[in-house]
Amino acid sequence: MMKFCSYCGGSLANKVPYGDDRLRAICSNCSEVHYENPKIIVCALSVWEDKVLLCKRAIEPQLGLWTLPGGFMELNETMQQAAARETWEEAGTQIKVGELFSAFNVLSYEQVHLFFLATMKSSHYLAGPESLEVCLVGEEQIPWDQIAFPAVAVTLQEFFKARTTGNYQVRLADITRGLDNTPNICSHNFTHDYF
Repeated sequence: MMKFCSYCGGSLANKVPYGDDRLRAICSNCSEVHYENPKIIVCALSVWEDKVLLCKRAIEPQLGLWTLPGGFMELNETMQQAAARETWEEAGTQIKVGELFSAFNVLSYEQVHLFFLATMKSSHYLAGPESLEVCLVGEEQIPWDQIAFPAVAVTLQEFFKARTTGNYQVRLADITRGLDNTPNICSHNFTHDYF
């Protein structure tokens, strides 16, 4: 939560601006409205032959658990560039980024997670500073009980189903937290009326 204006240094107060419908941080000095928006996490589901690339996390959150390479999107880069950069940083391999495969609204963390299909340009990979290990694994070798994030687990499950059915339509879901703080995944179809 911001406390001071990034334009003039004045203190911020939470108010509903004229014409808006929610609280925003507004500068008490220059009246600048500071919008807070979800963070975008971009990941790559990278394939070499019939195997997928996994990284064991060397950082929190979920230190020591397995994930797909990914991270926060940077300014001035596309989603595809972010997926390729994160894969290079975490797994030391270059990829050709393909289509969007899954997208998750992670409401409790104010994030959006995007997963792109990708093909590795070679079988070479190397653990980067944020990874303890990197490996290529087949479906039967996935350490399901050691996957770091719900969106990664669902994306992997859906990917292996898609390889069987040929249905690569984009998957869309919400991840919320239950009363016991465990993640709940609510699947969507594409016929919902939102307004």
